[in-house]
Amino acid sequence: MTTTKKMGRDSGKSATPTTKADSIILVSPGNEPRVDSRLLAQYLGNRHESVVKLLTAYTDDFREVGILRFEIGEIRGRGQPERYALLNEDQAYLLLTYSRNTKRVRELKVRLVLAFREARQRADLHGTEYLPTYHELHDEIARLAYDSSNARFVHLNVNRAINRAVGIESGSRKCLSAARQSTLVVAQFLAAQAMAGAHDHHQGYQQAKAALQRLGSGAAGVRP
Repeated sequence: MTTTKKMGRDSGKSATPTTKADSIILVSPGNEPRVDSRLLAQYLGNRHESVVKLLTAYTDDFREVGILRFEIGEIRGRGQPERYALLNEDQAYLLLTYSRNTKRVRELKVRLVLAFREARQRADLHGTEYLPTYHELHDEIARLAYDSSNARFVHLNVNRAINRAVGIESGSRKCLSAARQSTLVVAQFLAAQAMAGAHDHHQGYQQAKAALQRLGSGAAGVRP
């Protein structure tokens, strides 16, 4: 059993936010999107203790559709330990089947569908488009800066220029929406293409920077 801190800005590594759809935040421990049982309790208007009791009472049912992952966190403002679960998509829907089909439950189902769908889109995009363009770009940088003692900084500077163009902060690439990640893919592709005809990494960086500046104005309206 792993341990995480309370939800929010102090969340632990196993509860890193990965996607957001209508305020449903998923976390990805082990690269599998999951939803915090405390968040579901909040949306259902139930005490979290009641949700945990339900999960415990029907443990075998929930284990039929995946590993039932419990964590230990802190109750906000009280510093006391709290047991909660990170549920996969099937487990989250199964939990809702034990609830009355009220308007609130139906709305939560819709939000979960949107959140898990976006998580799948992001995962697909990461493997099929983000990684290929990332490697293409940095292979081009390596070619241009192969004889430079500052090659590492060239890679870093291009990444920073891309982040500025897309409108994201350093270290936030794993937390992007599918729309923003698509813009990031385009930025990497444009930077790689701009650098392809350069004679050295200095010229390549300037050409990439110019291409990214043109992209930057159009990326401002894309949500993170």
